[in-house]
Amino acid sequence: MSQSVLTTKRDPFRWLKVSIAFLSALAFLFPIVWMFFVSMKPEGTAASSAIDWFLPPYTFSNYVNIIAGSDVFLWIWNSFFVGAVTTLLTLVLTSMAAFAFSKMRFRYRKALYLFFLAGLMVPGEAMIIPLYEIVGSMGLLDTYAGLILPGIAAPLGVIILKSFFDGVPNELIESARLDGCSDFRLYWSIVLPLAKAAVAAVGILTFIGSWNNFLWPYLAIISEALYTLPVGIPMFNSNYSETYILPMTVNAIASLPVIIAFLFFEKQIVKGVSFSGIKG
Repeated sequence: MSQSVLTTKRDPFRWLKVSIAFLSALAFLFPIVWMFFVSMKPEGTAASSAIDWFLPPYTFSNYVNIIAGSDVFLWIWNSFFVGAVTTLLTLVLTSMAAFAFSKMRFRYRKALYLFFLAGLMVPGEAMIIPLYEIVGSMGLLDTYAGLILPGIAAPLGVIILKSFFDGVPNELIESARLDGCSDFRLYWSIVLPLAKAAVAAVGILTFIGSWNNFLWPYLAIISEALYTLPVGIPMFNSNYSETYILPMTVNAIASLPVIIAFLFFEKQIVKGVSFSGIKG
């Protein structure tokens, strides 16, 4: 420990790294701070310069008007419900598939796993039209099921979990099988608990992807009662295109659950991004 402290003190560029990190943090935080300041300005406020957005007067009447006159909480609930169910189903299916590929032996196992790898190379936009036709033929358009079921196919989750399941010693698996442990018991009681970090990472990434998904809900949903946040906010903004204040207030309200969730699950989110190799 003392050696690491000395190494840190001897780093001649430490001040430069800290300064760059601090400035980068300010650059990312500035739009969020600006959004909340704008959301508290009286409706119809004009700004002659950027600094005027941060100066008084302030009011919370915009929040009261939005809560009373819009369906923003319904959109938040829809996004949360769809995200939670999608995440739960995705974790069940991906973890079972990953366990099968990692710890079970069956014909064409490697060939099937290549199909999962190939799934990462297909752009989501390329599957929109056939997906829309399939869901429409099943009568699931404009339903919660139509929003949820297409999102549970997650080849990336299978790949991440398989890499962690591969790290579980095969000797442990074989000894458990000799004791009469079934495959499901191996999956549920031995392998899955050892990969809690990976499961949490896949779950967080899945929920974030569902929460931010715009294209598929926009195409699959007609009823306003089923709007999710990414669909509801642009619809609201189109009705208030001549002003900044109310659309910014809606965005501020919609951002609060995500900001709170990030504060509670910061380590898991960062770990999930590092596991998947996704940046941004």
